[in-house]
Amino acid sequence: MSISENEQALIQQARRGDAPALDAFNALVLRYQDSVYSLSVRIMIDPASADDVTQTAFITAYQRLDTYQGGSFKAWLLKIAANQAYDELRRRKRRPSVSVDELPGADSDDGASLPDAADTPEQISEANELQRAIRSCIDRLTPDYRAVLVMCDVDAFDYTTTAETLGIALGTVKSRLSRARSNVRDCLRGVPELLPMQFRLKDNGKIS
Repeated sequence: MSISENEQALIQQARRGDAPALDAFNALVLRYQDSVYSLSVRIMIDPASADDVTQTAFITAYQRLDTYQGGSFKAWLLKIAANQAYDELRRRKRRPSVSVDELPGADSDDGASLPDAADTPEQISEANELQRAIRSCIDRLTPDYRAVLVMCDVDAFDYTTTAETLGIALGTVKSRLSRARSNVRDCLRGVPELLPMQFRLKDNGKIS
C-alpha cells in the first residue's frame, strides 16, 4: 500500500467515530505534527503559543474530518493551522509592524545552515550572526508576510499550494512574497558587515 493509499485509509477509519478511529487519527497527527507546528511557530513566533495553535488545529481537524473533500491532506491541515494562528493573533491584537528576494540561508529549514568544515572559527561565528539577523528580520514581518515567505522560501512550497493553504489568491501570494523579501533585505541593511559582498550596499545606497 502506498503512502497516499495508507493515508486515505487512515482518514476513512478516523471518520467512523468508533474506538479505532482515534488511533487512526493519532497516526495522522504523528505524520504531520512537525509540519503543522513548524508553520504555527513561524506565524506565532512564541513556541508556547505555537504548541497551543498546533493542538487546537488537530482538534479542529478531527472535528471537521467530514469536510475534507480529498486532495492534499497536509495542505488541508496547514490551512486549519494557519487560520487558528491568525485567529489567535487577532484575539491578541498583536500585529508586528514591518513587512519581505533571495535571502542568504533561505534554503534552510530553520533559516540556519551547517558550517562548512573548511570554515574558520571567525567565519562560522559571522555566519551564525548572519543567520540570527535573518531570523530576527523574518520575525519582524507581519504574520501575513511571514507565513508566505516561510512557506515559499524556507519550506519550498509552490505558489499554488501556498495560496490554497493560506486561503488567498495566487496573485496575493506573489505580491506578499515580493514585499516580504524586500522588507527582509531592507532590514538586513542594518548589519551590512555580516552580509556577503554581493548583498552589501554601494556608495549610491543600492545593493551591489
